[in-house]
Amino acid sequence: MATEKVVETVIVGNYVEMETEGKAESAKTRLSKFLWDGGSAYDAWFSCASNQVAQVLLTLPYSFSQLGMLSGILFQLFYGLLGSYTAYLISILYIEFRTRKEREKVDFRNHVIQWFEVLDGLLGKHWRNVGLAFNCTFLLFGSVIQLIACASNIYYINDHLDKRTWTYIFGACCATTVFIPSFHNYRIWSFLGLVMTTYTSWYLTIASVLHGQVEGVKHSGPTKLVLYFTGATNILYTFGGHAVTVEIMHAMWKPQKFKAIYLFATLYVLTLTLPSASAVYWAFGDLLLNHSNAFALLPDSPARNMAVILMLIHQFITFGFACTPLYFVWEKAIGMHECKSLCKRAAARLPVVIPIWFLAIIFPFFGPINSTVGSLLVSFTVYIIPSLAYIFTFRSATARENAVEQPPKFLGRWVGVYMINVFIVVWVFVVGFGFGGWASVTNFVRQIDTFGLFTKCYQCPLPPFLTPPKPPTSTPPHFYNFIAPSPSPLPSHHNHTHGLHHLHHP
Repeated sequence: MATEKVVETVIVGNYVEMETEGKAESAKTRLSKFLWDGGSAYDAWFSCASNQVAQVLLTLPYSFSQLGMLSGILFQLFYGLLGSYTAYLISILYIEFRTRKEREKVDFRNHVIQWFEVLDGLLGKHWRNVGLAFNCTFLLFGSVIQLIACASNIYYINDHLDKRTWTYIFGACCATTVFIPSFHNYRIWSFLGLVMTTYTSWYLTIASVLHGQVEGVKHSGPTKLVLYFTGATNILYTFGGHAVTVEIMHAMWKPQKFKAIYLFATLYVLTLTLPSASAVYWAFGDLLLNHSNAFALLPDSPARNMAVILMLIHQFITFGFACTPLYFVWEKAIGMHECKSLCKRAAARLPVVIPIWFLAIIFPFFGPINSTVGSLLVSFTVYIIPSLAYIFTFRSATARENAVEQPPKFLGRWVGVYMINVFIVVWVFVVGFGFGGWASVTNFVRQIDTFGLFTKCYQCPLPPFLTPPKPPTSTPPHFYNFIAPSPSPLPSHHNHTHGLHHLHHP
């Protein structure tokens, strides 16, 4: 049975919303809506929480080894709060832009609004160009990171192929995201993605506690400013996942409900990141300085293999999250955005995947690349530009008086919000972009000098003739055997120093 659609314009307060009601639905349509067609506040929450923490969950223990336990916890809380606040600013600017346009009878049913278009509509083409440059570059490297993470993770299950070969394979797999039309169609994927990261987080926590501290464990961080600010910018990157906030909002039936969603998503994410990063760092300490992927230190077990598999699936989902806005930008550039044919749009999107694939092969530095992207791109895309855009959008008394959303009283109204925005701009520019950029780029260049570009197997185990023998152990209890069957201080093939990694590279 065909589905009849009736489009109504609904005015709620100052909002102008476009809502669609189905008058008759087939069973197939109902199933499709249940699995794919998400537009509720719950869908947005799952999308934000699932997208906010993916492979970075595995690098946070590495950041703790650079920052120390106390600084690691405090930076997570601080940047989690800042990230939630700037997501709130982005949501307000989106609602302001969309309301103005819909009052002018602009129809967005076949058009996905993006962040650079919000900046263009509110502040002009120069803001649009800056926002487009930073956002697209961030999303490009965000997608690169997902491919690197896929290769890094699968290697701990199957090391018969080197990480570069795995990157080729997963690049081809992730290219299938060109067939996912928009964020409306991520309902089931967002839900599953959050389940996967929840499992992985608590696996890392429980396995580390059961494993116990390695013999002679040291927690010497922070020791160097370069490492300290590299770790801090990785955490800034962790809670800066809202480069896709506007696209997620646009997929909602009632976008004005988004305002607090990112905050609640962040609070849940903190219940995953704080226990896992703290437990892994407590167990392995300074060993993490040379192992940016937490899976590298945990012993082989069915539970670890399950976590690796789930993270691989989740990284495929996150690749789609990061790439979909790039697909939209490319479609608009070549005039294919409003094309009805899914196959034609998918074919048009393929050129976006190729440079991502290529960059992941050139720079396979899992961990350091997160910090570099965080300092140079996330600092502007997620924190500085939204804060400044809000200030300049409402700089006149008329704009403040006619604003769709007035600042809440507990933030101090306009004066309070302006002061918070100025603080964020100064802090992130000096600490995130300035010190963080210097530290992360220094660390990134050091990785290139040590391993070289196009390296086959970044931070892979040493060959057997350089590996010390594994000490004999007693048989562990059954539950421990499932979570972490090897109670040795460290799996023998990982007992090596950072400076010898290159010996394994063909």
